[in-house]
Order: sequence, then structure tokens, then C-alpha cells
Amino acid sequence: MGYTVKITDVLSLTHNVKQITTEKPKNYKFTPGQATEVAINKADWKDKKRPFTFTSLPKDNHLEFVIKTYHDHQGVTHEIDSLVEGDELIVDDAWGAIEYKGTGTFIAGGAGITPFIAIFKDLERKNEIGECKLIFSNKTGDDVILESYFNDILGENFISTLTHQNIEGHENKMVDMDFLKNHLENFTQHFYVCGPDAMVKVVSKHLEMLGANPDGITFEK
Repeated sequence: MGYTVKITDVLSLTHNVKQITTEKPKNYKFTPGQATEVAINKADWKDKKRPFTFTSLPKDNHLEFVIKTYHDHQGVTHEIDSLVEGDELIVDDAWGAIEYKGTGTFIAGGAGITPFIAIFKDLERKNEIGECKLIFSNKTGDDVILESYFNDILGENFISTLTHQNIEGHENKMVDMDFLKNHLENFTQHFYVCGPDAMVKVVSKHLEMLGANPDGITFEK
């Protein structure tokens, strides 16, 4: 079922990431980490749906999405980049496999951070972040979404690593077997992995080889 919602706010979080806030349909339900199919309510775009994750919380009176835009092709995210307050989106019902199952380590690559934004916001609101840890891999420092927010709520449990740049405050390594060994001691905890398909497969395999229970690794299927 599609719901037409008006955009109420648009913010630029990085050079290619927008935070879009919209109205919320009455009785609309989702859980932190879930996503929905989204289309732009314009003549040529209504049928071009793409999955985006909610970064607002279920109790908020609005919906919010953090969307990475790509300008190398004239696709949906390129068009989203030009949206302004007052434009409309069409959103479907919520779906998704990433949900919080308990304290653990979150490993994200690029825009794969989006399901974790809502989960961490929810944990922060409940004062239940505890010893949760976030490993966030990006190409450059300019690509790190909500860096100051994660620094504030996680402190030393926020580990940012950059694959294409070496700057202070970030590691300069791939999230490989050695990286995981250096930063994690307990492989019986919950793991949450989201990012490009190839990264999710490799990281999940490394975690299993290091002793993680496959059933304890949550990722979008």
C-alpha cells in the first residue's frame, strides 16, 4: 500500500548525503532498522521505487530518511538530490531483517549505516547503549555520516576507518581479519553487519572464522 507524504525538511549531512523529513501517515508502524520502498510523487518517477531505511523512531510524529545520492547516472537518488520542502514522496509499508537483538558490535560500510542510525537513536533514548560498539568504514573523511553524533554517544566505542585517506581520528585500514582481531575480544556477542554486498559477505565470513555464531550475525538478506 502506498502513502503520499509531503517533505517538510531537507538537510545536507555530507557532500552526497541528504536527510529528508516527511509527514507521517496515521497509524504508520515500523521498528528501528526497518526500511520501505520509496518513490518520488512526480509524473516520470512514481513507478521507480527504491528501498530506504527509516532514521526516525517509531514514536516520532514524522518520517526521516538518510539517503546517499549518486550523480554518475540519472537515477532516483540523483532526482532525490533536487527535492525541496513541499515536494512529495510515496512510501509503502515497512519491511526489513535488521533489528536489535542485544548488546553487540555494529559494522557498517558507507550508506549501510542507515539501519543502525535508528537503532542507536532508540538505544540512546532508552539509555541502553551500554557497551555497544560501532565500526564504520568509508572511503574518505568527507563520507562519514553523522560522525560527531556517533562520537558523542559512543566515545571510544566508535571506530571510524577510511580506506582511501589517512587522517587523524580515523584508522586507515580495510575491515579485514586482522582489523577485527585488533578491535574485538569477544566473538560470542551479537554482530550486526550492513553495507555493500561484497563487504557484508567478507566480514560475516571473517567473523565466523574468528568464532562468531552464524545465527548471531544479523544482516539484510
